[in-house]
Amino acid sequence: MVTDKTRRRLLLGALGSVALRPLSAIVAGGALGGCSRTISNGIAVSSVNDGKAAIVGCSRQTDGRYSVVVASDDGAPLYQVPLPDRGHGVALQSNGPLAAAFSRRPGSYLQIFDYRQGRAWPLYVAPANRHFYGHGVFSPDGQYLYATEGGRQTSQGIIGVYEVGSLASGRLEKVEEFSGFGIGPHEVVLADTHTLAIGVGGVHTRGRTPLNLDTMQPALVYLDRTTGEIVDKAVLADKQLSIRHLSVTDTGGIACGQQYRGLPEEAAPLVALHRKGEGETLKPLLAEEEQWLRFNHYIASIASLDGYLLVTSPRGNCYGIWHEASRELIELRPLVDASGVGVKGGKWLVGSGAGKVLSINPPKAVTMVQSPVIWDNHWNII
Repeated sequence: MVTDKTRRRLLLGALGSVALRPLSAIVAGGALGGCSRTISNGIAVSSVNDGKAAIVGCSRQTDGRYSVVVASDDGAPLYQVPLPDRGHGVALQSNGPLAAAFSRRPGSYLQIFDYRQGRAWPLYVAPANRHFYGHGVFSPDGQYLYATEGGRQTSQGIIGVYEVGSLASGRLEKVEEFSGFGIGPHEVVLADTHTLAIGVGGVHTRGRTPLNLDTMQPALVYLDRTTGEIVDKAVLADKQLSIRHLSVTDTGGIACGQQYRGLPEEAAPLVALHRKGEGETLKPLLAEEEQWLRFNHYIASIASLDGYLLVTSPRGNCYGIWHEASRELIELRPLVDASGVGVKGGKWLVGSGAGKVLSINPPKAVTMVQSPVIWDNHWNII
């Protein structure tokens, strides 16, 4: 079996000839045509044409370093901000230029940067008794950042609330914590303007080693984003389906991508739907057992467009497209290290750790280009 580490090592070798230069080299070398470039107080700044910038995602370079990359819709990098270790998810302000890149669980940092100009603030480093789970989301007004976190010894879930205005003093400040909703939260999204939806994986870990697979309690939990109160909750019948990744659908529901923690030969439905206030049970999407097994027990990213859902699996080296209303699978295609997905200009943009960028008109029309970026599991669309 090809492990996640082995797969990424092979991809790094395959992309060795198209390695990205670090931001400082891009700035000094003038590779960003049409952009103004300065370096001030050790901070590299690159003014990016907003009409070109389309994708923001974490990546790995062939020399083993990590960064978060801003790219055009064909995956051509405009610039990158260095990261000290592997990144995972990226959150964007809906009404401003700020972005937050989160370290992969159990992560030690989050990096705030301006995705329009490339300016990066000092890293926020988690306290010794906390770690990040790799995801976060800005409030609708852009004034707060919500991050999934955990107690390092217990994996008890925490939503860290950070005040964006504190960046004026040069440092991000945590102003509140919400807890009491479960173990091992992963992705958090805005279910609506007042509510956070959290994929609670239910897994207690030491490092990345699971410790409680026989007793895990995954759930989709909804919190009031101002008080931290639980306002709704939904569960899956199979408690070994760890809820990981979330996406808000066109119709306002939540699509959940799971990681199956049962036996390797067993098949389980890895994607489910829910809407706040419509019962305590998630509704799984439909596929045959052998089709679910193609996803190798793991879903990375989900995006909704025109009544369809596109779902990626880097471990399964594939993506699937479902009709949301009927929950029926209509397409299953191979894509090596299939990773981030988002919507731009009425099309899905799908990334790959092999550098492929697919543009897909729903439900099936596909065009593909080669990008020099080794994309990680998630990206966000500007």
